Amino acid sequence: MSAAIILISESSLSIARRLQNELPEAKIYTRSALPGCIQMGSVQECTGELFPQVKSLIFIGAMGICVRNIAPYIQDKYTDPAVINMDSTGKYVIPVLSGHIGGANELARQIAHLTGGEAVITTQSDRNDLWTLDTLAKTYHWTVYTTEKSLNVPIIAFVNEKPVALLLDIKDRGTDYLERTCPAHVDIYYQFQDIDFDSYELLIAVTPYLYPEVTIPVLYYHPPVLHIGIGCRKDCRPEGVAGYIEEQFRIHHLALAALKDISTIDLKKDEKLLSVLQSSFGDLPVRIYMAEELRPVSVPNPSRKVEEVTSVPGVSEPAAIKSANGGRLILEKQKGSVTKGNEFTFAVAIQQGVLRGKGHVEIVGAGPGDPELVSVRGRRFLENADLILYAGSLVPVELTWYAKEGATVISSASMDLEEQFKWMKEFYDKGLLVVRLHTGDPCIYGAIQEQMAFFDQYQMSYHITPGISSFQAAAAALRSQFTIPEKVQTIILTRGEGRTPMPEKEKLSLLARSQSTMCIFLSAGIVEEVQRELLEHYPAETPVAACYKLTWKDERIYTGKLKDLANIIKENQLTLTTMIVVGEAIGNRQGLSRLYATEFSHLFR
Repeated sequence: MSAAIILISESSLSIARRLQNELPEAKIYTRSALPGCIQMGSVQECTGELFPQVKSLIFIGAMGICVRNIAPYIQDKYTDPAVINMDSTGKYVIPVLSGHIGGANELARQIAHLTGGEAVITTQSDRNDLWTLDTLAKTYHWTVYTTEKSLNVPIIAFVNEKPVALLLDIKDRGTDYLERTCPAHVDIYYQFQDIDFDSYELLIAVTPYLYPEVTIPVLYYHPPVLHIGIGCRKDCRPEGVAGYIEEQFRIHHLALAALKDISTIDLKKDEKLLSVLQSSFGDLPVRIYMAEELRPVSVPNPSRKVEEVTSVPGVSEPAAIKSANGGRLILEKQKGSVTKGNEFTFAVAIQQGVLRGKGHVEIVGAGPGDPELVSVRGRRFLENADLILYAGSLVPVELTWYAKEGATVISSASMDLEEQFKWMKEFYDKGLLVVRLHTGDPCIYGAIQEQMAFFDQYQMSYHITPGISSFQAAAAALRSQFTIPEKVQTIILTRGEGRTPMPEKEKLSLLARSQSTMCIFLSAGIVEEVQRELLEHYPAETPVAACYKLTWKDERIYTGKLKDLANIIKENQLTLTTMIVVGEAIGNRQGLSRLYATEFSHLFR
């Protein structure tokens, strides 16, 4: 059972039922026989039975009753359930036990939102807006380890604001959070040798590496960024291989806890060695690659003998690199043999894009135009970028105002691809963050394919942050649901045939046969042809909308009938940044879903 609600104050049954609706599999326990509740003999006996069985225990009533009843059963914060006490009105929600590890603090906040009350959090890190070191690993899928006997030692030093050195060897979502929210008593480092350990009382290291012992406590967080590739003789005996690899990891100062997966070629997929390594290393996933997938991967230690057997010049190195999405090898092919006849090889690669000291390109979707419609992640990249290269003719300049002081902000409107690449590569090679800012969602008519090919060619780290597309902004501006039950269930995103030819099977006249909701990009300049092709299948009276500069300050929207579409575009001098929408879904209020049409139809009279 995930949650149990012990209702002391039975006048609060309605609150208990509200919690039950939101918490999966939650059961309500009461002293009286009440419908839908489990009657308990005594609160003490019930608490004793539930304490080792549930993930969370919620008392509704006086705090004293809660404390007295859980006291005999408290053992360890790593195994005790989250205990919450809430007063009978739902005004105050207090985590009593297992605030961080057990999730009581977060559950208290969740319950407070349900009741409209206040979560009363008393743990020091929460009150002082400090990191909760005991839950960081779970939040960001890291493995945590400390050189001390207990995790409490570094936690106490941290919450008491002793001087702390934070070492960040990699970059991911978690390290981004740590950098953005770094407390005043923490100094950030990117090189172990730069730290003066006499100046600090704690080292926190987010790293796939292991470092020499130092004079202060160390709290390690190991993110899963390492990928191990395995090669072996046929029917290789697995005895001792896991221990051998573990020892080699220690010798090369790599954390085994940072392993994300094991990989090999399909020829070796049935080797017992793989399943033994998988279980020995914490049930890691195993990736199997076909020879044709590994053949294009360049490796530093090719083997003619391996190629004769497998048709690829290596197994462990290309498998590791492939799993790391092209990341570099940090441990080249190692040959091992624990006993005669069980020769094997392994190599370790680090995930592409996580290493510090390398540049990164983030392709960010700006959204339809309004600076407030860029995603939270996109804004964060804009705020941290060293170079913002934005599509000036399509992206409002206001979006670049998020740039930090000292950032370089350049419009690419007058640049060809070669000039754009030159700018991005220059900043990238300096180990800096580049944001390529595209309108809408960059994956829809975003012209990013050539750029990604360039990044791939130079093995550059890049990622895409999606954005709100203009077709979504159009639906919102038109107050329309583009899918209507039993009438329209398909949205077509397309463009008319201008200078860029359309595939024969995607001609507008063919797409129009379905009479779906159609959103037509980049086609205001050829509107007569667009209208002609649409009229082959859409009725002339079909609603249309011409949406110019959606969500910009000078947004203009015109609606009418399909037969008048060309006139609407021309008379209002609408240009390239115009989204054309056609279909019965525009402004339609008739196609209510079955739910609303039956149970709630009276609300729409």
